[in-house]
Amino acid sequence: MATDFYVQLGDSAEFSKTIGESDIYLYAGLTGDFSPNHMNEAEMRKTVYGRRMAHGSMLIGFMSTTSTMVAERAGRDDAPETPVSLGYDRIRFIAPVFIGDTITVTYKIAVIDLEKRRAVADVTVVNDDGKTMAVGQHILKWVPRS
Repeated sequence: MATDFYVQLGDSAEFSKTIGESDIYLYAGLTGDFSPNHMNEAEMRKTVYGRRMAHGSMLIGFMSTTSTMVAERAGRDDAPETPVSLGYDRIRFIAPVFIGDTITVTYKIAVIDLEKRRAVADVTVVNDDGKTMAVGQHILKWVPRS
């Protein structure tokens, strides 16, 4: 279904990254989240996970990367509106992402609400084995420029 909106149903973006130990430390320093889940290998060896995991909010940050990719492709120059994030819904961390995992985030426009000037995207994070690690929905809203 074609519309004259900035994005179309099915528009998508992907972002892949291998999670390094430095990513965990830099993110912890940025956010102040020094939980043993992320910072203490010895403590995590005592759990069913057996090792440290990435921050869930870091994964949301990578979701934001794909949102930006779609929004930028939709165009901003000379447009009467600009896209802004209204937030994320239904975020679920299905499985932990560990240091050394390569993740791929896929962002796909699933709903367009012309009246509200919004687009809702389904977002999925999978690891290099194709296992789903996280899911969610993201809402983009186009607001008037001043």
